Amino acid sequence: MKPKTHIFNHPIIQSLQKCKNFNSLKQIHAQIITTSLSFQTYCLSHLINITSKFDLTYALTIFNYIPNPTIFLYNTLISSLINQSSENNIHLAFTLYNKILTHQNLQPNSFTFPSLFKACCFNPSLFRYGPLLHTHVLKFLLPPFDNFVQASLLNFYAKYGKLCVSRYIFDQINQPDLATWNIILGAYANNVNYHSYSNSFDDANFSFEALYLFNDMQVAQIRPNEVTFVALIRACSNLGALSQGFWVHCFVLRNKINVNRFLGTALVDMYSKCGCLNLACQLFDKMPENDRDAFCYTAMIGGFAIHGYGNQALELYRKMKFKGLVPDDATFVVTMFACSHGGLVEEGLEIFESMKEVHGVQPKLEHYGCLIDLLGRAGRLKEAEERLQGMAMKPNAVLWRSLLGAARLHGNVDVGEVALKKLIELEPETSGNYVLLSNMYAIVGRWNDVKRVRTLMKHHGVNKLPGFSLVEINGAMHEFLTGDKTHPFSKEIYLKIAEINRKLQEYGHNARTAEVLFDVEDEDKEGVLSYHSERLAIAFVLIASPSGLAIRIIKNLRVCGDCHAFTKLISVAYRREIIVRDRNRFHHFKDGSCSCLDYW
Repeated sequence: MKPKTHIFNHPIIQSLQKCKNFNSLKQIHAQIITTSLSFQTYCLSHLINITSKFDLTYALTIFNYIPNPTIFLYNTLISSLINQSSENNIHLAFTLYNKILTHQNLQPNSFTFPSLFKACCFNPSLFRYGPLLHTHVLKFLLPPFDNFVQASLLNFYAKYGKLCVSRYIFDQINQPDLATWNIILGAYANNVNYHSYSNSFDDANFSFEALYLFNDMQVAQIRPNEVTFVALIRACSNLGALSQGFWVHCFVLRNKINVNRFLGTALVDMYSKCGCLNLACQLFDKMPENDRDAFCYTAMIGGFAIHGYGNQALELYRKMKFKGLVPDDATFVVTMFACSHGGLVEEGLEIFESMKEVHGVQPKLEHYGCLIDLLGRAGRLKEAEERLQGMAMKPNAVLWRSLLGAARLHGNVDVGEVALKKLIELEPETSGNYVLLSNMYAIVGRWNDVKRVRTLMKHHGVNKLPGFSLVEINGAMHEFLTGDKTHPFSKEIYLKIAEINRKLQEYGHNARTAEVLFDVEDEDKEGVLSYHSERLAIAFVLIASPSGLAIRIIKNLRVCGDCHAFTKLISVAYRREIIVRDRNRFHHFKDGSCSCLDYW
């Protein structure tokens, strides 16, 4: 035998590393036994690791025959099990970890925890083990912790959605490497609500923070890669920050970074969500055929969907299936979304039914959400309610809220009250539920019921989510709240609003005062409507940007009916194209009409 220090050069070890099939592996295992290499921890760790890829039971048998396995061998087997990415293997890995904890002579070390934190990200049901493992890190390891341990902690909390903890851990890491930067950038870019766009201040701030962090990364002279840019582009998508997204795209091209399928798909998604559907289509069409996978098609279908091009979305969905690509859960969601917002009810129903019958995919809650929205938006409220009540699984708040929104849209107070009752049981502190019903009561003039809903909100300690709008001027993002007077140009903005109101009266604009949820005089209601966040944003852009330039606005709430009519008239009176992205979709206002055809 060769000395221990040279065990890695042993020909049997080299043969083991080159092993291609299970029969050869068993022959090498026999040689390991006859040459007494089976007493060498280094050799055994390689044997267990490689054997687990061919036959996990065989690897476990080898491990069980080792008289006194070291922590190194435990770590090897735990890592091998977790890399198999199956739920049974992960539970087995945690069983081995428990054996370490109960062993008299062993305790976990820096190589034990990274694999276990990776396992905690395998399934949301396993998230709860992560914080417990974190306490074990503090118990068994001495600071400063190993970089791999810190990176695994960072990655776990990023996946868990605990962004404050992720950032705290990141700030403790001395000289983070590229992979660590990518984890924190991805955490900020991805930590938004499950929706097509950002719809809260936190979501917008997270995306801003991703852009700020990238600046810090450049100062630290860390060269970005494709993963970095995917995170940045996603942050720009969330914000609708076209200039920043365009700059990132130029940076990629200028530095000759490979635009792989992930980066290409992110760019398609970004241009779609920044209102540049034509650029998204051009990018999609220019991507190599092999790079246009199911994820890329889903991004492009989603682009058509949020811009209201239902027929184009359906055509691309059919083309995707014709090419042999298998639609996934997200594909069905965006395609049904396209049908819902395009009034393609029968087509949407056909896709929903095909999920199980044709593709063998069991519809999930998000698919039922699209179904309820599809039927409700079309006024088929009874059918929507029957579908919801007849689900095999328990409907969640999203589904009831979709029914409530449809009831508000069509003025069906009875269905709205049923939906709100269910919503209060499921999430009594969510303001949007109360606001939808309050809207409905206000539209039909039931002011006592409006007050009753507000009293209910106060009882549950609920505050209405403030409306805000974002606009981009010369690469800088400007944020406006409803009735906001904090902007440096507030005086000029309010003067511009007064001018716009006078000008639109010449075009026959009459404020839809039913949109205001206060029991006040109509003249006062007009004043309230005048200072909705998107109107302040439009007024600012009219002041601050050249005439002829398209106005792009991101709004966190659904556009109200009066603001919709108001914006259509502005597009005529000021000869400006206005592109508004609300929480549901895009509205392209031009020459007095909107791309949604008033179906939103």
